[in-house]
Amino acid sequence: MAVIEGRTAGGAPVRVEVAGDRIAAVTPLRTAPDLLLLPGLVDLQVNGYGGHDFNGADAEPAEAVRALWRRGTTTLCPTVITAPEAAILASLRAIARARERDPLIRQAIPAIHVEGPYLSHEDGPRGAHDAAALRDPDLAEFDRWQEACGGLVRIVTLAPERRGALAYIEELSRRGVIVAIGHTAATPERVTAAVAAGARLSTHLGNGAHRLLPRHPNHLWTQLADDRLTASLIADGHHLPSDTFTAMLRAKGPGRSVLVSDSVALAGCAPGDYDTPVGGRITAHPDGRLTLPGGDLLAGSGSSLMDCVAWAAATGLGLAEAVTLATTAPARLLGRTDLGRLTPGARADLVVATPDLSIRRTYVNGEVVFHA
Repeated sequence: MAVIEGRTAGGAPVRVEVAGDRIAAVTPLRTAPDLLLLPGLVDLQVNGYGGHDFNGADAEPAEAVRALWRRGTTTLCPTVITAPEAAILASLRAIARARERDPLIRQAIPAIHVEGPYLSHEDGPRGAHDAAALRDPDLAEFDRWQEACGGLVRIVTLAPERRGALAYIEELSRRGVIVAIGHTAATPERVTAAVAAGARLSTHLGNGAHRLLPRHPNHLWTQLADDRLTASLIADGHHLPSDTFTAMLRAKGPGRSVLVSDSVALAGCAPGDYDTPVGGRITAHPDGRLTLPGGDLLAGSGSSLMDCVAWAAATGLGLAEAVTLATTAPARLLGRTDLGRLTPGARADLVVATPDLSIRRTYVNGEVVFHA
């Protein structure tokens, strides 16, 4: 039995006892080492990290997962983005193979998120997604996705204004798939219709939108106001200003908000210009921003989810609440009560970090997968 001592995100000194792949006991202490003891982070939207991608012919799912373990993310939904169908199928198969080869990778990847290709074709909402590969929702294509990866696709982001989107949302919802609204130029009425059809999530709310929107009404207000939608927020300091982040979080409330990284393969890499198989030429800036050439259009996030936790906490949210939004909240959306918690019976996915959130050890299923 492993014994780990530290302080929770709320500052309480505790001892956590691990038996096998589960937390056996959590005992309050009078004092504890000056280390944070946190549940492993749960990231619902991650395209890659540390030079490793979940997309493309050279996808390296296992290496991307191992790189993320070093940053405290123990559960993740690899995010496959807009591409021709053959490329999407290849990425899905690569992720499924990585799970088959390694039990710990299998535990770390409970589901896949497909972001696109059913997104708005308009500049702004389209973001960095390939315009040539955008198309209308197709249930037959979704079935081929599931066949390629053994039914792992559990989240699909789409623009509800695409032709056939409402029937698609209704059918995927019936199958238990989380349908998310994102990269959209939809009218408020179309957003409401999508929610009525079963949409449950807003993908990186506040991003993937036109630079200028009507003061009101617009689709952002509609998504913020609808309590049936949970909002994912990229808290990297670049995708949302701190006041926007704070206002959105207050509007949705902690029970309907989650933090995501939206990190891409260049996240965690040195500043410079890179040619990437997914996204083309991208500039990594010293401050962590990733942009397309010739402007300031963001090309995904250069931050890990732990970086997002640190930034969110510094906005005044506080560390305990920020950690909850990156652990318990996303796990709940996936229907997993055994993840993202420091409670007996929960899976022993744990992070030991210094007070400044530098990772010292990461545990997955009770096994040390990273030791600084």
